[in-house]
Amino acid sequence: MPALSVSSLSKTYRTGLLRRSTVQALDGISLAVEEGAIFGLLGPNGAGKTTLVKILLGLVRPSGGTARLFGRPAGTPAARHRIGFVPENHRFPGFFTATQTLHAYGRLADVPRAKRNDRIPQLLDRLALDGRGDTKVKTFSKGMLQRLGLAQALLNEPDLLFLDEPTGGVDPVGRRAIRDIVLELRDEGKTIFLNSHLLSEVEKVCTQIAILRNGTLVRRGSVEELTAVDRVYDLVATPVPDSLLNTSELPLTPGPDGSSAASGLDQYRVHADDRTTLNAVVDRLRSADVEIESITPLRQSLEDYFIDVVDSPT
Repeated sequence: MPALSVSSLSKTYRTGLLRRSTVQALDGISLAVEEGAIFGLLGPNGAGKTTLVKILLGLVRPSGGTARLFGRPAGTPAARHRIGFVPENHRFPGFFTATQTLHAYGRLADVPRAKRNDRIPQLLDRLALDGRGDTKVKTFSKGMLQRLGLAQALLNEPDLLFLDEPTGGVDPVGRRAIRDIVLELRDEGKTIFLNSHLLSEVEKVCTQIAILRNGTLVRRGSVEELTAVDRVYDLVATPVPDSLLNTSELPLTPGPDGSSAASGLDQYRVHADDRTTLNAVVDRLRSADVEIESITPLRQSLEDYFIDVVDSPT
């Protein structure tokens, strides 16, 4: 059973003074996220990301379609008890201490006092806030607030965690700390649903991504699959004779990084329309006594891929 599934999900908002105009925020979205995945939801502003997350959290009702968490309709108590949510901007009472804040949010989530007394010190320690339990929240930095937000989201030991821009406004050290925590949670079997504009962070942690544009799902897959440049490979090998480069027999050209005298290896680009052509290149190089170190599909950055997708006319 997937941790999260939506089918033909749509949402239409009425706007205007007389509410006669409509805006289609989501249009027939269908996707599933398996348990234990780190899933990244991407899209430009106004693409429908926030609306989708609000529906999954049970804060907004869809106009059509279904949304389910662990087989239960989104928004029902059975579904809500299995999720945690970290918003982009926290509204913690500044006059509360960190411990008081977690107790307050724990009560709202129906976490028993005995469990809160055990969990709160553990979470403060895990999220590098040990020694800060009695500190007023108003003195916390952005990174500390994000970690406190993670602590409140983990109080009820959720199976599915929604993170909205968890590293936004956080310095590089803080981003790495939060990233490491997310990866630890994945290793514990938790499912992470990540909504972020920091594509470099998404690229480092997400196993699957989806891209929304104008309320529709336009791309879905693993980062590796989506960012692979079709039919182009990076090859690292011992020097290839010039007579074999860029010929009709061998679609091989020098790579952009050139050679490395220290390692005795050179980089090349292979342009192969299919696996048969790629295998033929490998066989020909080996017959010329070229030692191949590695062959990997050429990849573009997730940022470049994302821009190509959202700027595409189709």
